[in-house]
Amino acid sequence: MLRLWKWYQNCLAVHPVKTQVVSSGLIWGFGDVAAQSITHLTAQNRFHNQNEKPTEDTGNGNNELKLNWNRVAKTSFFGFAFVGPVGHFWYEGLDQFIRNRFLMQPNSPRFVATKVAIDGGLFGPLDLLVFFSYMGFAAGKSFPQVKEDVKRDFLPALILEGGLWPLLQVANFRFVPVPYQLLYVNIFCLLDSCFLSWIEQQEDAPWKQWIKSFLPSKEKKGHDG
Repeated sequence: MLRLWKWYQNCLAVHPVKTQVVSSGLIWGFGDVAAQSITHLTAQNRFHNQNEKPTEDTGNGNNELKLNWNRVAKTSFFGFAFVGPVGHFWYEGLDQFIRNRFLMQPNSPRFVATKVAIDGGLFGPLDLLVFFSYMGFAAGKSFPQVKEDVKRDFLPALILEGGLWPLLQVANFRFVPVPYQLLYVNIFCLLDSCFLSWIEQQEDAPWKQWIKSFLPSKEKKGHDG
């Protein structure tokens, strides 16, 4: 394991962008395998407890897990094409921007807090928007269908993730060197991909409707149709 870590460090030093792209793609692909496994187990429990009719995405009612490798490939490509390159330049650029623009002492409380605020206000929402849009189009959905899915899933995911990711990013920006910050995020994205898959599976669950009820009336009408 130590030799593998040293090999990764060397690759990151010599080919930083390529290394981030490849590692992001592999981690997101593995994360989708985990997400499908969790979704399958959840569906099995619901099927046995409530005798619901299983669907193509949740299994056929038996205990056999059949991975959707097409979805794994699409999710992995999201890691390769978006998370890897965009994440690399985002964390490098964010660090340089705050150092040069605000002249703050690195790793100081104000420095970390500013990073967390900008990351949560810009990159977090963008990442969710691109993810839900990409997965919808990759599944062959039309623009109106993708738009409705984003309306349904974006706000609940943003609110729920907003309670966790700032805490993770405080540790990331305070203790993790900049070149390794995307790897840190990707590792937690293993859990995040399971969460996002669960969000999609919930469709129009009552708790999503409850969250939407707090939207201003004009925006609420837009979400409802």
